[in-house]
Amino acid sequence: MPSGISGVLIVAGVVVAAVLGWIAMAYNGLVGLRNRYKTAFSQIDVQLKRRYDLIPNLIETAKGYLNHERQTLESVVQARNSALAASRTAAANPGDPSSMAGLAAAETQLNGVLGRLFAVAEAYPDLKANQTMTALQQELSKTEDQIAASRQVFNESVRRYNTARESFPTNLVGDAMGFAPAQLFELGSEKEREVPGVSF
Repeated sequence: MPSGISGVLIVAGVVVAAVLGWIAMAYNGLVGLRNRYKTAFSQIDVQLKRRYDLIPNLIETAKGYLNHERQTLESVVQARNSALAASRTAAANPGDPSSMAGLAAAETQLNGVLGRLFAVAEAYPDLKANQTMTALQQELSKTEDQIAASRQVFNESVRRYNTARESFPTNLVGDAMGFAPAQLFELGSEKEREVPGVSF
């Protein structure tokens, strides 16, 4: 009789060990996927910072030519500052729904005012011919492409994390251990996704 009890205890111990092992693997898998999308966001953050750093130089170059367009220049500065603040908030907690929504809204606004700046600048031949302005616009365009590529990597990492977090039976571990859903970094419409025209 004692040997039957010990056999049951051994089987129960093996089952408990297997369940605990699976829980540990599921937990570690979710941690790895979460770290991947956070790392992917850091690449977006680097490119956004580069973009935000280019904009003051762009404004300074345009300022001498656009004396009558002060409101446009101020709008760009305000939108850049809002986007920079939203970017810092999102970098502190990548994937957080409110942070990502704030960043998407700020980026959409910045793209809009930059588009207006470039449209206004088209009317100033001397500004169009300025080599510094042309170089800044080329750098901005390259940076926009890198942001788009980094955003694609981030969004794919978020999709993988969310899929794993929602899939049975991993969702049992995810819910119990506090793995919240992550938010994609998407702009609202196809028009808003377009990089502002920067050709002179």
